[in-house]
Amino acid sequence: MHDIENIKIPKIVQDILIKTEKIGFQMVSEPLVGALLRTLAVSKPSGRFLELGTGTGVSTAWILSGMDLQSTLLTVDNDAALVAIAQEHLGKDSRVEFQVEDGDALIEKLSNSKQLFDMIFADTWAGKYTHFEEALQCLKSGGLYIIDDMLPQSNWPEGHELKVSALITELEKRSDLSVIKISWASGVIIAAKK
Repeated sequence: MHDIENIKIPKIVQDILIKTEKIGFQMVSEPLVGALLRTLAVSKPSGRFLELGTGTGVSTAWILSGMDLQSTLLTVDNDAALVAIAQEHLGKDSRVEFQVEDGDALIEKLSNSKQLFDMIFADTWAGKYTHFEEALQCLKSGGLYIIDDMLPQSNWPEGHELKVSALITELEKRSDLSVIKISWASGVIIAAKK
């Protein structure tokens, strides 16, 4: 079995990647993670999805490719130039709402208003290394919390491995989550809320 074969990368993802490479942005989810996000999105019909860290919209496009027509996706990033690329390619899709603001501010608003999501993909510091508890408060029972880049990456700042280790330890000790760590792609953790 070759896990990268036949994952059927959506055309829109390929288009976004061309623009992403032109601007030199390198913090995108790899195809295996994208295919996983698509598959998990399929499992949540009429779902509410939250993506923390839009970037140029690569993982946004993967999630949208798995969502049904009744599902919605809220995605946030604090870099307006990156979000503009995502909106250029995905903005006509009525299922997605783009927010340009700090992820931690959005998480606080969502948590305070008790908004709940079926799936949260935390692909930035907010909801992963900061505002972690608040993000989990926004997860429905049976909902999925997904993070990637948990295996050592060449672009990690010095000392980042300590933050990763602390986050993994925190996830493992929680009794309200069922957690699976996958040493695959960039390193993925999926937690389901009990």
